[in-house]
Amino acid sequence: MKKFNLKGVTTATWVRTGVLVVALVNQGLTIAGKNPLPFNDAQTEQTVTFVVTAISAALAGWKNQSFTNAAQSADVQLKMVKTKKKQGDYR
Repeated sequence: MKKFNLKGVTTATWVRTGVLVVALVNQGLTIAGKNPLPFNDAQTEQTVTFVVTAISAALAGWKNQSFTNAAQSADVQLKMVKTKKKQGDYR
């Protein structure tokens, strides 16, 4: 089993993960009949909740979420290769 390296996780990864968690909790509360957002119209609330959930899920799925040492090392190596390609040193 892979071990998580939480010290090497970037701030952007934490923010995207946090937004996704908040959206999922909000969606769960809405499904349970609770009103987590201060909207009077239920249809508006459901629309806003769906949009937040969809955006956070898309961002979390699109970006590379590097929680393990191996994934973080691969990110560093990828940056090095991209830098060398820009400089014309990589073939």
